[in-house]
Parts: sequence; C-alpha cells; structure tokens
Amino acid sequence: MKNQMQTSMRTSYCGLVTEALVGQSVTLCGWVNRRRDHGGVIFVDLRDREGYVQVVCDPDRAEMFKVAEVLRNEFCIQMTGIVRARPEGTVNADLKSGKIEILCHELKVLNASVTPPFLLDDDNLSETTRLTHRVLDLRRPAMQRNMMLRYKVAMTVRNYLDSHGFIDIETPMLTKSTPEGARDYLVPSRVQEGQFFALPQSPQLFKQLLMVAGYDRYYQITKCFRDEDLRADRQPEFTQIDIETSFLTEQEIRDMFEGMMVEVFQKAINVNLVGGDLGAKFPVMTYADAMHLYGSDKPDLRVKMQFAELTDVMADVDFKVFSAPATMKGGRVVALCVPGGAEMPRSEIDAYTEFVKIYGAKGLAWIKVNDATTGKEGLQSPIVKNLHDKAIAEIMTRTGAKNGDIIFFGADKEKIVNDAIGALRVKIGQSVSGKKWGLFEDRWAPMWVVDFPMYEFDEENQRYTATHHPFTAPKDGHEDWMTTAPEKCLSKGYDMVLNGWEMGGGSVRIHQADVQKKVFDALKITPEDAQMKFGFLLDALQYGAPPHGGLAFGLDRIVTLMTGAESIRDVIAFPKTQRAQCLLTQAPSPVDEKQLRELHIRLRNPDAVKTS
Repeated sequence: MKNQMQTSMRTSYCGLVTEALVGQSVTLCGWVNRRRDHGGVIFVDLRDREGYVQVVCDPDRAEMFKVAEVLRNEFCIQMTGIVRARPEGTVNADLKSGKIEILCHELKVLNASVTPPFLLDDDNLSETTRLTHRVLDLRRPAMQRNMMLRYKVAMTVRNYLDSHGFIDIETPMLTKSTPEGARDYLVPSRVQEGQFFALPQSPQLFKQLLMVAGYDRYYQITKCFRDEDLRADRQPEFTQIDIETSFLTEQEIRDMFEGMMVEVFQKAINVNLVGGDLGAKFPVMTYADAMHLYGSDKPDLRVKMQFAELTDVMADVDFKVFSAPATMKGGRVVALCVPGGAEMPRSEIDAYTEFVKIYGAKGLAWIKVNDATTGKEGLQSPIVKNLHDKAIAEIMTRTGAKNGDIIFFGADKEKIVNDAIGALRVKIGQSVSGKKWGLFEDRWAPMWVVDFPMYEFDEENQRYTATHHPFTAPKDGHEDWMTTAPEKCLSKGYDMVLNGWEMGGGSVRIHQADVQKKVFDALKITPEDAQMKFGFLLDALQYGAPPHGGLAFGLDRIVTLMTGAESIRDVIAFPKTQRAQCLLTQAPSPVDEKQLRELHIRLRNPDAVKTS
C-alpha cells in the first residue's frame, strides 16, 4: 500500500498519514467515527479502511467550523488541512497516525447519516444486530482488517499457483445434480419444464474433465453450495481454493501445497508454520492412528493428551457400562488421563458430563488418583468397586496416571466414544485449568492425515458409502479389496489439518475405467445409475485420461484461523445465519405466483406464495 494516493478527491488514506508528512497539506475522505467538542475546539476522529486520524477544527476558520458543529457519527466527509505533530503527552501509540493530527482548513459533508443503530466501537453487539445491519458492521475496523486479510490470503495463493504454472479456469455454477454428498441446492429450469440444475457442491467433476482435456495445472477460487445443517465453521455457500494437477504423485502433491500454505501464512500474518527449520515438514499421521489416539480425523496437536485403549481390558469386568460396549461389535472403551485434574470440583466434572451428552454419550465415568501406590484404596470414584484388580492395574499402566490426576472414561459405540471423548480432550486442554496444568501448547500445529478408509459402512441403509467421494483412488495393492473386503481398503486421500480444523483435503483420483467400475460396484451403484449420474465423466476417462489428483482448501476457514475469529461468519462479507438466512436482505423470501407459474412449480403450502 502506498502512503500517498493522489486522486481528484483525496491525497491519502486516513490511517496512513504519519509524521513523514508533517508540514504538508493533505486532503482526506472518510467517515466520522467520533466528534468531540473540547471547549470550542472540535476534534474529529476520521476513519477509512486503513484506520483513524485525528482532525482538529479550530473556531478561527468560521465557515469550516460551522460545518464541524453539525457533524455526527458516520457522516461521510472530505477535509483538507496541514499535518502537524501532536502535542506532548497526547501521542496514541496504537495508531499509525498516532503521532500526528491534522489542522483542518476546509471541510465538506459529502453525505449526512441518520443516527446509526449502534456505535461501531461497541464490542458487545449481538450477532443478530451485526448481521441485520451488516453494511455498518463491515465498517468496523475489526471487520475491515478481516476483509483485507482475506484479500491478502487470496492474492498470495494466486501468486504462488501462478509461479508454479497453474491457470485459473472457471467451471459452471448451473450443473447436474449428482447427490452423493450433502443435499444439492436445486434451480428449476423455466425453459425445460420439470428439469432442474444444481448449484455445485464443488467443481470436482469438472476439474477432472479439465485434466483429461490436458489443462494439467488448474485452480479456481470459487463458491460452492451445500444444503446441510450449519454450525460455526459451515455456511450454505462457502469459498473454496480448488486445485487439480496431472502427472504428480500423492507425495509430490502434498509437498507442493504444504509449501503453498507455508508461504500464505508467512506472507499474510508473518507466521512460519514449520517453526523456522527450512528442512522441516508437517507431521504426517495415518487416519487409523489419529482415531486411535485422539478419536478425531482432525486432531488438535496443541492439546497434550491422548486416549488409552481399554476395550480389551474391560471385556470381563462386572461393570456393565464398560463390559457391554467392550464385547459388542463396533464398541469401544477408552480412558483420558488429565494430569493435575484431581483438583477439579464436582461441579466441573458434572459440567463435563453434560458436555459429552451432546455427542451421544450417556454419562462420564471418572477416577481421581490420590495415591497411585496403594491400589484401590488410593483411588476415589463410585466405579472403582466394580473393577477387578487386574483391570485397575492395567488402567494405571496404560494411562500413566500419577498422584493428582483424574481419569475420564468413554464406553459406547466407537463413533460416540470418539466424538465425545475427542471433544472432551480438546475442551479440557483449551480450558483455563488445562492451560494452567500445562496441557495446552500455544503454537501453530499443522499436520497431514493420510490413508483414509475408502469406504464407511452406513448402518441405517446397510451399505458402504465413499469416505471422500467415489472418484478417490485406492492405495496401490488395495484395488481387489474394494469388492472382496471393502473395510480393509485404504485410499490415496489426504487432509491438511491445523489446530484441530480441517484446512483442506483431497486425493489422487481414479483415472482408469476398470478401477472406477470396482468402486461403483462396492458402493452398489449400478452401471445404469453410474451412467445417468456420472456418464459425462466416465465417457471422458476413456480418452487417455492422465494420472491426476488435487485438493481443495477452505478460504473462509484459513482466514478464520488467522484472525482467531469465533465463526467463519466474521470473515465473510455477507454470510448466512445458522438457519441459512440472510438478515440483511431477508433471504430466502416468498416469490410471486407469476414466477412460480413460469417455472412450472406449485407449492404445497399456498400461504408461502407472495401475493402481488
């Protein structure tokens, strides 16, 4: 950003006026953040996207001063004045312009403002208020910084990819519905009665077509759409850094985009993700190890606790809460030792018990270790009497528990245990107590998770589904397992994880028709269904499709992590609520009956139709 901006209306941004311009005349445009009348002298804090500058309006210039007297918050103004040093003792070290002020000579109101619904420096605004008045919310310095950072991240990505030979190619927004992931957003066709487009959940199929077409290094920063239940890190429309490349191995793909992410963090926020060691790489962990140790395929490595496996230990104990899941198909029993946690009050344990219930757990068993040398007598818990000595000894050995620790237990179906105790691990580790006990390491913790299962078994429908998508290639040597033993088959899939968030994920793709057929057979997708849903891709693969693969990063998530925001809504200009509504525009909204007739649509609920 240049310090000077010579235009017809202004010479500089407000926040970039510094002591280097002392004695010079400047013309600025911006918004009145605050007006203060100090005994006849009016001070105006003038704001634009680069920050604040203090403007001094002296009554000696009568015409200018009359204008200053009518200024109110959020008036849009233009002013011209002389830059001067602030008086001693009034320097504001928090501002770039904090050592100077501007003595105003000319002042013009470009546009007045009604009284705003809130002060822009109010830090206690509800999200409903902020999203309803999003235009004003976007004027707030915190949001301006977020949007500028988002732009900087996107530009760094573009420059990196351009330097590595990638080209930006757009793919369609109106496409075919291929319901293999989340629900599609459907768009009715007016011209083709009864037919629908779908908004893309990702450009997955089109970027593979581009590889077949010979555009061996493609990228796109694009909108994607998924009609799914929302939470803090999800939106119905989100921005994806979508990348695909040909003739690179899985390792080469990971190396290239690990390098991209290191450069993005370095240039955007001056953070070195590899800790200053130029030869360092992100840690790599298999999916199986991640689930075994952390119960999550995106573990937060900053939290220094791991699961202790107890399923085999609990098979013969009298305590049915443990023995039942230990002996059932798909059950699991684990322990989580919290060093120093024995000092937890019962109220805190009860709060954690309620917390794990969110994830389907029925409760939370625990043992406090008062004296690890005296067996059961040194343990405090209502469940100890139900466990035999061998089980107690094995618990102590596997958890490594010491005096002053507390051990929490998860026992249920494997998914419930993983979700509940995995979330508990992070919650305790990031808590005030967890940080005091040294359970949290305040650092950036990137990693790769690899060797994902090709398939997940859907209990409800008694069939296998694709863990990533049905175009992910199996690991070499696993091709025959896809139909004979799908549960053993691993994929060439990989996710990049940072601080417990999935930053991006992808895979090497299937480029051979016979392998693709085996995947569809395992997923019970008939040749007819495959042709109907994916025929255009299958046909293209017949024409010398190259080996290819790629990945996609969530731009919203990357910027959220960088800013430390609580929600991705804070880094998106015009987001939706968790109910998929835009409070600013009041979308979605009813439409006219005429529009529905043109689209050949009749609503089941006629009250939802807007009357003209």
